Amino acid sequence: MTGTARVVCIGVATLDAIVRVDRLPGPDERVPGRDGRLAGGGVAATAAVTLARLGVPVAFVGRVGDDEAGRWIRAGLAAEGVDVAGLRPAPGRSPLSVVLVDASGARSLAPYPGEAGAIELSAADLERCAAAHWVHVDHAGLATVGALRAAGITGRVSLDGGVPIPGLTLAGIDLYAPTEAAVLARYPGRSLRDGLEAALREGPALVVATRGAAGTVAVERGAPGEPRHHAAPGATIQLGVDGSTLGAGDVFHGALLAALVDERPVDEALAFANTVAALSCRALDGRSAIPTRAELEDRRVAV
Repeated sequence: MTGTARVVCIGVATLDAIVRVDRLPGPDERVPGRDGRLAGGGVAATAAVTLARLGVPVAFVGRVGDDEAGRWIRAGLAAEGVDVAGLRPAPGRSPLSVVLVDASGARSLAPYPGEAGAIELSAADLERCAAAHWVHVDHAGLATVGALRAAGITGRVSLDGGVPIPGLTLAGIDLYAPTEAAVLARYPGRSLRDGLEAALREGPALVVATRGAAGTVAVERGAPGEPRHHAAPGATIQLGVDGSTLGAGDVFHGALLAALVDERPVDEALAFANTVAALSCRALDGRSAIPTRAELEDRRVAV
């Protein structure tokens, strides 16, 4: 994919080792795997792949180790059409996640962050971010937002809040997208609706909470004291024996940004992102079943 990136994703890119089991093993127990594969993963990286599949020029900024896994991660992103000039190797091992998927399609993860260290933005990275419509960060990329603002980059920043972030503040964030559980944990004793409004008051213009199969809810900044609430039901598909929910939240965020880049209204953007995320669950890994824009438009799949 050539040209200026419309979205720059900053954060984690991993190699995932995924095994399907009938049930999770206990201590010192051996449980046979029913299926298994290696695939690319990572919160911001999977969002970047989603954007590329949907035809949005996208760049990724992050760190991997200078090992075989790092080369594999980079090649996988590049093959999807993601600009990987900002994905730089560092001495040591790359991020790796071990994922067990049970018979229900739910997953348990054991992520290893690797040894590549913190993400530091180069002058070229800052130029890409300044030219983009959105910069999307995950829990690892969040630390770069200060550097963006210090460099005078005032463009819109999206935060995937699915992974807990200790001491999180929402200053400088335009779109905050946590899970429902993360909202309720951040604002204990409040309803989801009240929690969304509390997050909105911390600075973002749009807060979106994902609820798995139940869909998404959102609150958008409107006139003072009059936030606009939105909701979109989850898209229903049959997972079958090959499916899992791995990476679905990451895919949702990439698809949501693709819809916002297209300037779709929030309600329409939520429904679009729900559909893309649901379709991604047709595969065991979090990437191979992400639909392309052509697949969505010709409706050769059940949407």
